Amino acid sequence: MHELRGAKPFISALILIPLVSTAANEKDAAPRFDEKPAERFAKLALACVEKEYPNKISHVLNSDEDVAPPRKLTPAFYGCYDWRSSVHGHWLLMRLLRTFPAAPFAGPAREALRKSLTAQNLKQEAAYIRGKGRASFERPYGLAWLLQLCAELREWDDAQAREMLANLKPLEEAAIDRLKTWLPKLSHPVRIGEHDQTAFALGLILDYARGKG
Repeated sequence: MHELRGAKPFISALILIPLVSTAANEKDAAPRFDEKPAERFAKLALACVEKEYPNKISHVLNSDEDVAPPRKLTPAFYGCYDWRSSVHGHWLLMRLLRTFPAAPFAGPAREALRKSLTAQNLKQEAAYIRGKGRASFERPYGLAWLLQLCAELREWDDAQAREMLANLKPLEEAAIDRLKTWLPKLSHPVRIGEHDQTAFALGLILDYARGKG
């Protein structure tokens, strides 16, 4: 249950809010998702992506050199309690920023993304994923969210988005390689309601693949 301390609750809320009608009359138009709830979610993500502790890591050590704090091991995605939550916390900021580019949270969101998604940080993230003994790291859930983050950037006509997408390329390729090795070995779907479940992750991966072409 500790996993729920990450970014997942506000991701779920972001998905569900457009479906909830508060109109007293069913004939009234459904409410729109506007800047007010968007700002609330943006504040949650902004408070999360640079918050290093508490932190739950899934970390294989190959030597003394691998003993380091989260911000050193995975310098882009070290906040939000765990790696996967940090990834979709960044995705949430991107989606909100792309949808509401003039909102009050736009400036802080851009700055947070700029600080995290540097070329140097993401090269180190890619090297970490490709490290010995880490073939199963964040697979499939976290890697699927990483690809969804890349898909979000591809849909965003913005100079900063293009720069971040270019920076993400080494990590994107590392995630794809891990998933391509794993998928042919699956003998059956994983249906448990946990992060290993295949349906949700494959849905995100399918969205990514369709967007990339």
